[in-house]
Amino acid sequence: MKVTTRKRLAAAVALTASAAVFSACAPSTGASDTSLNLVGFAVPKAGNNAAQAAFAQTEAGKGTMWKESYGASGDQSRAVAGGLKADYVHLSLTPDVTRLVDEGLVAKDWDQGANKGIVTDSLVVLVTRKGNPKDIRDWSDLVKPGVGIVTPNPGSSGSARWNILGAYQSVIDGGGSEADGEEYLTKFFGNVKALPSSGRDATTAFQGGTGDVLISYENEAILARQSGEDIDYVVPNKTLLIENPAAVTTKAKPAAKEFLDYVISPEGQNAYVQKGFRPLSSADGVKVGTVKGANDPADPFPTPEKLFTIDKDFGGWETVNKKFFDENSGIVTKILQESGQGS
Repeated sequence: MKVTTRKRLAAAVALTASAAVFSACAPSTGASDTSLNLVGFAVPKAGNNAAQAAFAQTEAGKGTMWKESYGASGDQSRAVAGGLKADYVHLSLTPDVTRLVDEGLVAKDWDQGANKGIVTDSLVVLVTRKGNPKDIRDWSDLVKPGVGIVTPNPGSSGSARWNILGAYQSVIDGGGSEADGEEYLTKFFGNVKALPSSGRDATTAFQGGTGDVLISYENEAILARQSGEDIDYVVPNKTLLIENPAAVTTKAKPAAKEFLDYVISPEGQNAYVQKGFRPLSSADGVKVGTVKGANDPADPFPTPEKLFTIDKDFGGWETVNKKFFDENSGIVTKILQESGQGS
């Protein structure tokens, strides 16, 4: 459960990141086939695969084959910077794409479209055991004695940062001071039972019996239920909007840009919606319909009383990372070190 400095791991991750081949179309038809490399964070794999299959049914997507690598967002970004081949990157946090812009691997104008570079939306939710035996209803319940929390490691996982910021801002929005927010996070991490490396690994740990509550993406909870997991989840009255970016690399094949254009279209967004993601506000014409696994499949995406955003409530990712996650002075870094969970 230790937070470690990960920059030195970039080259190793680039060489060892797990890759899997996914055919998004009929069997190979020969020279017209296009092979694309997708590097992403672990959570949206099911949504990406659904979008790939739908893209393959279009004229632009015919013959497209995929080689995929999934893992913790920060690790994946550093891997691409270190040499892991990618045509298309789908990461948890905007700074993970910005790192690739700084390396000359993604164009500087990657986020200038109507969607601002974002391709998937979700919310931070609280996943509980079936029947919610600890009666967890909101953020305040997480710091009660005897509540075991599972959340990913903020040193490697973008999901972890979304979770922590949602928890912190719930205190501030309730009238608390920054000192109150830090005190809350200290209690929060005092209840943490596991800090897996990625959002998907955190889900796996919870499914394996660790903890009483998993802090996670709404789509992860929905997908788990679609897969037969007997869990419940709570959408807090006040929570954080999760906005995940994607981009094509500067040396990407043209089909990668066509895929990016497709996933932000209403048709592409529909594929993600069916795997539990909320449709982008910029994608007009998305028909949500029924979503299996949601608390109410006929009304799968309820509007919280208050929805925080990184730009509106925190001043953007540059401010967030310096204030909360700086390796030397970040609020969360210090709390983890003091709790014995950091290094």
